[in-house]
Amino acid sequence: MDARVNPKSGNAMARINSTRLWDSLMELARIGATPKGGVKRLALTELDRQGRDLVVGWLREAGCEIRIDAIGNVFGIRPGRRGNGFDADGNPASDPAARPVAVGSHVDTQPSGGKFDGNYGVLAGVEVLRALNDAGLQTERPVAVAIWTNEEGTRFTPVMMGSGVYCGAFGIEHCLTQHDRDGISVAQALAAIEYAGRDTPPRFAAYFEPHIEQGPVLEREGKTIGAVEGALGQRWFDVVVTGQDAHAGPTPIAMRRDALLSASRLIIEVRRIAAESPDYARGTVGQLFVHPNSRNVIPGRVEFSVDFRNAREETLLAMVAQLREAAQRVAQEDGVQVSVDEVVHFPPCAFEPDLVAGIEQDAAELGHSVMRLASGAGHDAVYVARTCPTAMIFVPCEGGISHNEIESATPQDLAAGCDVLLRSVLRAAG
Repeated sequence: MDARVNPKSGNAMARINSTRLWDSLMELARIGATPKGGVKRLALTELDRQGRDLVVGWLREAGCEIRIDAIGNVFGIRPGRRGNGFDADGNPASDPAARPVAVGSHVDTQPSGGKFDGNYGVLAGVEVLRALNDAGLQTERPVAVAIWTNEEGTRFTPVMMGSGVYCGAFGIEHCLTQHDRDGISVAQALAAIEYAGRDTPPRFAAYFEPHIEQGPVLEREGKTIGAVEGALGQRWFDVVVTGQDAHAGPTPIAMRRDALLSASRLIIEVRRIAAESPDYARGTVGQLFVHPNSRNVIPGRVEFSVDFRNAREETLLAMVAQLREAAQRVAQEDGVQVSVDEVVHFPPCAFEPDLVAGIEQDAAELGHSVMRLASGAGHDAVYVARTCPTAMIFVPCEGGISHNEIESATPQDLAAGCDVLLRSVLRAAG
């Protein structure tokens, strides 16, 4: 079902074209296509240039001014009644009413990525612009589509680089000097693909990021639309348990200082802490290194990762405190040493309540089933939310699978998310 929207300014009807949206996604997916049906289009490679060029061409056809900033973020801006968001010198307009309402995501992928992660958010924005043009509608505010640089963080670190620079989380010079494994810097890669821009990036009145959920909740609950309340905060740790290497035969059980046994106890604690905590708690041990890793030697040293996530900082801190308490207890009971070192900390991000409520209302009015949920993954919206009211719209993906060549979503669900996006953009843009 395509959405018809009747804005206050007149009788013209704006509607998305679901076939056009799907065809655009499939055309972009051919750039970097993999044999298993996925996409490999790493940030700032030649394939990324081709993907960017394709979308930028579509934005120009939709009547957008194109601006590219120093980190390679691309902004296609469709003027509103207040102009395009910039004055005659190219600086952000002083009139706050001229700030665009933006839609965005990324077009870089994982090495074995899918067709929809990131790409859907950008092309849903393009479809909104096309729908407005089809209806001959001019919004009060400009409407923009953003393509953020290096969201995946696969070729270059840090992850979500472009949006991080945009909001001031990372310094531009620091990011430009980051290198990939071949010694190529971000600055060199941007120059090579001709996306080293000099334009001033626009500041937004509001920002929406449509996305596949990348998890199984919507599919399991039978819902089409996720009104995302925020993104989980993340705290990652490197844990090292040090015991004593010893021969597996002569050493009695009671006299062992088995680092793997102690690590196992802590891994169980990670799961317990997450299971018993509220606010969308998550707890994961994804890496484990056993030393000396010999069949007949009692492990003397074990290193493992801990990934805690939660929607509330207070609860996240409580989870961390429980982990540290468990580490002290296990160390004392087992006669081992345990170190717990934090390596990553992203605070929880709450999206704008009014925008979230509007998404929920728009979905219901369009006849789409909807539920509120939190994003367990990081997205550019997390950084953009530091600069303006922000919200995300989730649609289901098959089996909750993402960052995988078999990532899949239905044309109907993708169209439904774009239905809701069109309404939300019109609500914010006037």
